[in-house]
Amino acid sequence: MRPMIEGYYVKSIEGLLFAVKGLIHPPEVVVAYLRYAPDPDGERERDDIRYRRLYYFEEQEELLRERYPLYLFFDPVFGEQLQGIPKERIRLVYDPCLKLTDLRQREGLDELEAKAVEFADLLVGRAKVLERSMGVSGSILVGLHTPRSDVDIVVYGSEHCRAVHRVLRELLEEQGSEVRRLDEEEMRELYASRSQDTPMGFGDFARLEGRKVNQGRFRECEYFIRFVKAPAEVGESYGDRRYISLGQAEIEATVADASEAIFTPCTYKIEDVQWVGGQHGAPLPEEIVSFRGRFCEQAREGERVIAQGKLERVVAREREAYHRLLLGGRGDSMTVKVS
Repeated sequence: MRPMIEGYYVKSIEGLLFAVKGLIHPPEVVVAYLRYAPDPDGERERDDIRYRRLYYFEEQEELLRERYPLYLFFDPVFGEQLQGIPKERIRLVYDPCLKLTDLRQREGLDELEAKAVEFADLLVGRAKVLERSMGVSGSILVGLHTPRSDVDIVVYGSEHCRAVHRVLRELLEEQGSEVRRLDEEEMRELYASRSQDTPMGFGDFARLEGRKVNQGRFRECEYFIRFVKAPAEVGESYGDRRYISLGQAEIEATVADASEAIFTPCTYKIEDVQWVGGQHGAPLPEEIVSFRGRFCEQAREGERVIAQGKLERVVAREREAYHRLLLGGRGDSMTVKVS
């Protein structure tokens, strides 16, 4: 079995379903965020058990604090409270690649499952990547999807990711392609779901989201693709770096390097940084980082951005300490200035 990383889900002994985040985890805990909880009034059902989908960090943490505080912990390396599941409390591990293999071999798929397989096979064939480099995540992975659910695809390994990303861009530009970008009505629906915790005007939102490759529609089914490096490519183990929070900050900067922008987590190297709000006089960050897929492909090299998030001091073993801006909390944002 691969290491439990971004794209995987795990089930606790209480039946809670968590989405694994990132590639680096404490030795005895998997950093993962609550997505589904058993609830008699829930709108999803599997094996005669109803589940409630938890969309926002606040509702996830409220439920955990009230009923399952064991799954909230302060991590001294990441320097903040995280959601996570101790390994001894994991009942099941959901592997995206094994799930896609199972769907390929199974008969009697429902419409969404069939589209997920068709889309994955299209990408594998056009990009000429290994079948085992791709998986299906999200609600399909745990069997809690509905006819209106998205197809969540995850691609593993940098080389595979870049090949699939290139093919997606080609498909989005082809005449008669079954892959297309979101139209205005669909974009407004996406904006409504995002704007509660990532504030941005609709015009800016549509302008930035409309040029992304990692989301769109395949055969009129919405998709989201997560590009994830292989753990061996990261070159970092738990504890190699420590992250110290310095509070909220807002900056304006120029993106110097966006080559890592397609990945989750994504990284933007920045230069010509100026403070916009908070932390004046503190050392300026040299990169913007996020573990949330919504910030992938947000900006391109040479663009001037305004970003708001948490300023962190990074204490690393292999180099001098430096600073970064971490995006992901409620109210965090990154917009590109119009020239």
